[in-house]
Amino acid sequence: MKFAAVVVLAAAAAAVSAETNAQRMARGLPPKAPIRRHSTPTDTAKGTHPSSTGGGQCNTGPIQCCNTVATCGSHPSTDELLSLLGLSVPAGTQVGTNCSPISAVGTGSGAQCSGQTVCCEQNNWNGLVNIGCMPMNLNA
Repeated sequence: MKFAAVVVLAAAAAAVSAETNAQRMARGLPPKAPIRRHSTPTDTAKGTHPSSTGGGQCNTGPIQCCNTVATCGSHPSTDELLSLLGLSVPAGTQVGTNCSPISAVGTGSGAQCSGQTVCCEQNNWNGLVNIGCMPMNLNA
């Protein structure tokens, strides 16, 4: 008799744990947290865009003003420049060319940019090429 009661109790617990969040919410209960069964490559992959804290700040260096910002693989002149420099950049990566840092955000001539303001991951070529750029809006 005790064994039958334990089996019935276990079956009831299994049925409750298998209910969906919609069923739980219909009963007035909060939804369960998602279960991560294993990590996927996208969970552990490095971000493709540089970190930006907003407000005109860039975690990877100074905000840049670039004459051209193009997607690698779709802009022939940028692709040719990368090839001449011997740089291997994955297709789809945003690349800025002829860039200069914007030093004083919001004041003076340092904040003026006639090109595209960006935050870039790799600024190793003195502004000739910046790799991994993300457009920034300094007016926000």
